[in-house]
Amino acid sequence: MGVPAFFRWLSRKYPSIIVNCVEEKAKECNGVKVPIDTSKPNPNEVEFDNLYLDMNGIIHPCTHPEDKPAPKNEDEMMVAIFEYIDRIFNIVRPRRLLYMAIDGPISFLFQAPRAKMNQQRSRRFRASKEGMEAAEEKQKIRQEILAKGGFLPPEEVKERFDSNCITPGTEFMDNLAKCLRYYIADRLNSDPGWKNLTVILSDASAPGEGEHKIMDYIRRQRAQPNHDPNTHHCLCGADADLIMLGLATHEPNFTIIREEFKPNKPKPCALCNQMGHEVKDCQGLPREKQGKHDQFADTLPVSEQEFIFIRLCVLREYLERELTMASLPFTFDFERSVDDWVFMCFFVGNDFLPHLPSLEIREGAIDRLVNIYKNVVHKTGGYLTESGFVNLQRVQMIMLAVGEVEDSIFKKRKDDDDNFKRRQKEKRKRLKRDQPSFIPGGQFSPQALGNRSSPQAICNPRQAAFEMRMHERQNSTTSASPNTSLTPDSSPSLGGGGIKRKPEDSDSEPEPEDNIRLWETGWKQRYYKNKFDVDASDEKFRRKVVQSYVEGLCWVLRYYYQGCASWNWYYPFHYAPFASDFEGIADMPSDFEKGSKPFKPLEQLMGVFPAASGNFLPPTWRKLMTDPESSIIDFYPEDFAIDLNGKKYAWQGVALLPFVDERRLRAALEEVYPDLTPEESRRNSLGGDVLFVGKHHPLCDFIVEQYKTKNTEPVDIPPELCHGIQGKLTLNDNAVLPDQVVESPVPMLRDLTQNSAVSISFKDPQFAEDFVFKATVLPGAKKPAPVLKPGDWEKTNNDGRPWRPQLGFNRDRKPVHLDQSAFRTLGHTMPRERGMPGMYPNAVPLGAYGSPYARPLMGGQQQIPKLLSNLRPQESWRGPTPLFQQTPQRTAGAAPLLAWNRMLPSPNQFQPAQYQGLGPMGYPQRPEDRMDRGRQVGAPSVLHPSGLWRGSVAWE
Repeated sequence: MGVPAFFRWLSRKYPSIIVNCVEEKAKECNGVKVPIDTSKPNPNEVEFDNLYLDMNGIIHPCTHPEDKPAPKNEDEMMVAIFEYIDRIFNIVRPRRLLYMAIDGPISFLFQAPRAKMNQQRSRRFRASKEGMEAAEEKQKIRQEILAKGGFLPPEEVKERFDSNCITPGTEFMDNLAKCLRYYIADRLNSDPGWKNLTVILSDASAPGEGEHKIMDYIRRQRAQPNHDPNTHHCLCGADADLIMLGLATHEPNFTIIREEFKPNKPKPCALCNQMGHEVKDCQGLPREKQGKHDQFADTLPVSEQEFIFIRLCVLREYLERELTMASLPFTFDFERSVDDWVFMCFFVGNDFLPHLPSLEIREGAIDRLVNIYKNVVHKTGGYLTESGFVNLQRVQMIMLAVGEVEDSIFKKRKDDDDNFKRRQKEKRKRLKRDQPSFIPGGQFSPQALGNRSSPQAICNPRQAAFEMRMHERQNSTTSASPNTSLTPDSSPSLGGGGIKRKPEDSDSEPEPEDNIRLWETGWKQRYYKNKFDVDASDEKFRRKVVQSYVEGLCWVLRYYYQGCASWNWYYPFHYAPFASDFEGIADMPSDFEKGSKPFKPLEQLMGVFPAASGNFLPPTWRKLMTDPESSIIDFYPEDFAIDLNGKKYAWQGVALLPFVDERRLRAALEEVYPDLTPEESRRNSLGGDVLFVGKHHPLCDFIVEQYKTKNTEPVDIPPELCHGIQGKLTLNDNAVLPDQVVESPVPMLRDLTQNSAVSISFKDPQFAEDFVFKATVLPGAKKPAPVLKPGDWEKTNNDGRPWRPQLGFNRDRKPVHLDQSAFRTLGHTMPRERGMPGMYPNAVPLGAYGSPYARPLMGGQQQIPKLLSNLRPQESWRGPTPLFQQTPQRTAGAAPLLAWNRMLPSPNQFQPAQYQGLGPMGYPQRPEDRMDRGRQVGAPSVLHPSGLWRGSVAWE
């Protein structure tokens, strides 16, 4: 979801939804690293059934990481992706299904329609523009520093990686699909944790957004009679909309795994490779030895990201408490209220619609909407939504209630911003006054870092000479031509797109020009004039904007709950209307037409790529982007305006790009289609999902038999052979087959000469076009045991104050612990080796590190203890009789069943007898805890000497 602050807001308001992942590390034996056996019980003490990977969230950080050196070539990128998947698999350890989904092209059958195409276009144009500008600025600063006699390491000659290649239809994505097929085959042959796993790969040739292909799979499987309603799902991805999508499934056991967000991580300067400053502040000062052998150099070690679990079952607990309403004129239905909550979150922003001007998540917009909703729902006579369909008459009541307070919201926003700026200015003055001495470059100059208290850091003659030169450079910059400064008059009037000149006595950054002034009378007139170039009195135009936005709300909700309602719909404006404009929406139509034929991969590239990324397209297609005589040259502006729209940074602004006219684009491409080579024509075709299994899987023999008989007709999957999964299987021309060599597409990795895995084309169960997937908990689903205690409600941020993102939001996250009483409720017992009641030989007193249940981290933060959850009781399913068998113990040597119940601790309520087997920091004591306590979390995955991970178990 396009709401950068949503996850931070959610994690601060509902802190107990998050727990740190426990990641088992490979151990060394005689200098050789032994791979991890993922067939063993999950160290997080919860067994997951299905793991879904939103692959684009893996591909991007592996190909162009921000916190470590980038891979040198495409082969290293592929290996980095393999290692990342290995890490996630090691943490989650799914027992039934692994589903890998990559964003595919736009199609009428799946979920990547025209609205998404416009979003992709904006992102790719912006990425290209910012990348080129950053490279130019870096080169300019380098030349200035060297001209002044500064010292910089030799410039590394390396071609810039264009991340726009991570788009369906490019050679990069085609090669990635080949590599993933090889990776899956290798793991099915070698890794014991993959032994009985079903793997589905939906690569970039299969239409649809990755996360929505996953949701479509879940929806369709839930509608089958053999689906287990107590399936435990785990979805890997960093997008905030995954939380909404998980709630929309109404599955009781849904968890999201993602990298832990750590803001403001220090990065070395891209020019001098020293810490403590950015490129724009680099002065080319020499780095002196830090210690006799430079052992205290101010460079930080590269460390891998840690992962966290987001427990949606706990979020549902919070929401149930918050949304429950008494004395309703209709029966309260928690599942319906969850759907309404998801719908209301769309108003603060999503991938397809801009947020309403009066609703900012940092100002508590969602809380405001919920309060209005609870006050108004008594009058509406029912809920806002039902299974993805919107009741506009009821929504109108909510929006008009927001509209009544819009003026006060804008005035309060101005007051809050002024107060915040005043406090920041006072803070800067105080820091400047208290600073003992001035060092050019500021307190974060390279020499100051680590040597701030050392007189030599200031009195070093060599450094002093450089400081004098840098001071001269600053003076010369100050006396530069005024044309070098951007003034409001030199930029277009975009209502926040211009830049104010920086005051002479100001230490702050230039602020965006605000021509709208929402806090002053006449704000609506100025808004429509600046943003839409029409008068606010033009009721017909405003009605058109509102109707398009209402259509968007209906389309997005349908997209989340039912799939794509129309592959041609998109919001045709860059800005949203006001809530007070939503009058008379009850009569607006909300039906959609499917539209014309879908875009193919190369057609989508033409629709989303800037001309700078044209090298990924065939030559004659590329020419349409740059030839002045091209009939669609206006689709590819070399430069474009970014309206900051009241924000401070360019990435927060609105890219004012022309919308692509589908008819003109298709007409222009018809003339160059004959120029495609056979290979390009293959990449321009639509593909489908592929299912993989190993030789030990019950479905393997069934698939092999289909190839032996050369059955070309689609066949149904026997659900009893595949954990209840249903769908159609069709022979695949490029299948992985037993006893056939699987060639490695990565030169550094070996071929699979003894392959026993098999693959086949897979298609989800199909339904009639008017079929409605019910948004409800399925019969037989068992509600997870409660996790939260009464005191936990007091810890949520419900004080009504505007929320602002803090530096290191983790500091407010409270540690959680295991409530032993939940074991007794479920009739489970703790294993004896994990501790007995009353035995605390290593316990620390209350108050140590703030809490007996938290490990100390650098900077005084506390680390969240590891996740503890229950293996689902196999007898809990009271739905249809399963066609597949479930064994009481899923893995050999599995620990007794545990309850997923972890609370926020209250020191005043601590009773030692409640907690069993706690280690020195309050963690359940386990052998691996004792042996690896000092091992760094996040060590890289291990490759076999032959080039790829090899399992430690050989199968007969």
